[in-house]
Amino acid sequence: MSIEVRNLVKRFGSLAVCDNLNLTIESGELVALLGPSGSGKTTLLRIIAGLEKADGGSVLFHGDDATRTAVRERNVGFVFQHYALFPQMNIFENVAFGLRVRPKATRPSEAEIRAKVSDLLKLVQLDWLAERYPHQLSGGQRQRIALARALAVEPKVLLLDEPFGALDAKVRKELRRWLRRLHDEMHVTSVFVTHDQEEAMEVADRIVVMNQGRIEQDGRPDEVYDHPATPFVLQFLGDVNLFHGRTGRSGGPHEGAADQGTVTYVRPHELQVLGHEMPGALPVRLQQALTVGPNTRLEFRRLDDESYIDVELPRAEYLGLREQLKLEPGAQAWLLPRRVTRFAVTPEEPQDPAAMI
Repeated sequence: MSIEVRNLVKRFGSLAVCDNLNLTIESGELVALLGPSGSGKTTLLRIIAGLEKADGGSVLFHGDDATRTAVRERNVGFVFQHYALFPQMNIFENVAFGLRVRPKATRPSEAEIRAKVSDLLKLVQLDWLAERYPHQLSGGQRQRIALARALAVEPKVLLLDEPFGALDAKVRKELRRWLRRLHDEMHVTSVFVTHDQEEAMEVADRIVVMNQGRIEQDGRPDEVYDHPATPFVLQFLGDVNLFHGRTGRSGGPHEGAADQGTVTYVRPHELQVLGHEMPGALPVRLQQALTVGPNTRLEFRRLDDESYIDVELPRAEYLGLREQLKLEPGAQAWLLPRRVTRFAVTPEEPQDPAAMI
């Protein structure tokens, strides 16, 4: 089932949370709506589901206008952040609920319901918990049951609103891998809302980056990360060092009057640490080094304007540099970008040349 959003507008008072949005999602795709709080992503999801009415524009399912179609008739499965399981029902009955409340003419037989629910519980690998109640399950297990319940009615479209947001980091990582594998098996057209960049990059076929009610960029995860369309996309998809001014001969960022209309962005892992001066390299002094797991984050201070620059290296590479360059706090070094991204300055850009994102 394909989804098409045309010229969609939704306002809350004077605030446009969906500002003339256009988006097409192909049948079988898994698409992430990614953006900060207030960007409009959840409102867009709720309009697609029929839980919210648009002020303008239309929503089409497989070419048919569904803008005014009731929620019950859209054949959409919805998974909420906080599970929304019925506490008085056991797990089996929670999953069976959508089948049991169908009109009598379309309601499956009891045998069919039991077979369907059993198959779904096996699919989410929790058939052994059928007789338990929601309060007896972990957060990750409850979210998988919520997904099974959404799939029980055989939706043509599956919508997920921050499905893993209430879970701890380790469980989130396990569940998003599991969701990706499940989608590859079922190929239900799926849209999920998240503010977690790593989650979107790992799970989705496509990422739609939203900001202030508008779509900033729509593309494959690697395309959006490697070729951001706007400064907002680049900054939202990970840490970045920001410099105002011209670019040196070897690509290094330098302040200067020659090109004040350009902003240069360099991600922490795209900076090379050198023990000697060379064209385009910035002279810096190491302030501190913090190792977290396999990576080490280095905080340098520039010698020219005292601003800070972050560098991220694999821990093994840092240990080699520490030995080779005597790279301890207080040591001087030079930083050379391996790759830079440049955008023209807009009125919204910060004008402080020492700004760091």
